[in-house]
Amino acid sequence: MNKLGLLGKDISYSFSRAYFKKKFENEKIVSTTYENFDIETIDLFPSIIKDTINLKGLNVTIPYKEVVIPYLDKVNKKAKAIGAVNTIKITKKGKLVGYNTDCYGFKKTIEPFLKAHHKNALILGTGGASKAIAYSLKKLGISYQYVSRNQSEGIGFTYNSLTDDVIKKHQIIINCTPLGTFPNVDDCPNIPYQSITNQHILFDLIYNPEETKFLKLGKQHNAVIINGLNMLKLQAEKAWSIWDL
Repeated sequence: MNKLGLLGKDISYSFSRAYFKKKFENEKIVSTTYENFDIETIDLFPSIIKDTINLKGLNVTIPYKEVVIPYLDKVNKKAKAIGAVNTIKITKKGKLVGYNTDCYGFKKTIEPFLKAHHKNALILGTGGASKAIAYSLKKLGISYQYVSRNQSEGIGFTYNSLTDDVIKKHQIIINCTPLGTFPNVDDCPNIPYQSITNQHILFDLIYNPEETKFLKLGKQHNAVIINGLNMLKLQAEKAWSIWDL
């Protein structure tokens, strides 16, 4: 029996396990299982590899997309450029190879909504997922700035420095923070929502709830809103093709 799984922390809510369970049922795939590997710290990762017989691949989620890299034997060129891994393939020889499918899922999802005026983006958050978003925006020819709570190198704005003008100039805003995830559905990133217009796209990587407060506030100002569900489905299928079982 081939085994696949999700590596993360506090992931009982996970999309991946339910998605692959349903996929296996629908496509009559009986030789493969998918489970959660919920670990407190990344140094427990090698024991999963050692103790799980027939493990063929993993998805990686918060907070391990970056810190897992030193444990891998090889990192695909794109994942290396991004600096984050969300898919691991375990080869027949037992080598661990890291890939990034977040960038593929995001690019494919946002592309149909892009118009000529979508030239500048704000990326809210600086974790592993935000790096893949930045990589995709670069490929799409869209310039971007990171927004974080604290000013540091590479950060364009802090939340406190976001003005109406900044929001008006950046007509794509992507939430890569966990703010607003179920059950904390009343949370949202602290940005000047009053400056959002019908020229904006608000993209939230969160998929539960389907419409976060971030997206609701965007909708009130007639922005195009997109949640993370399609992106997740696309990246899950991309991971499945990488595992090649």
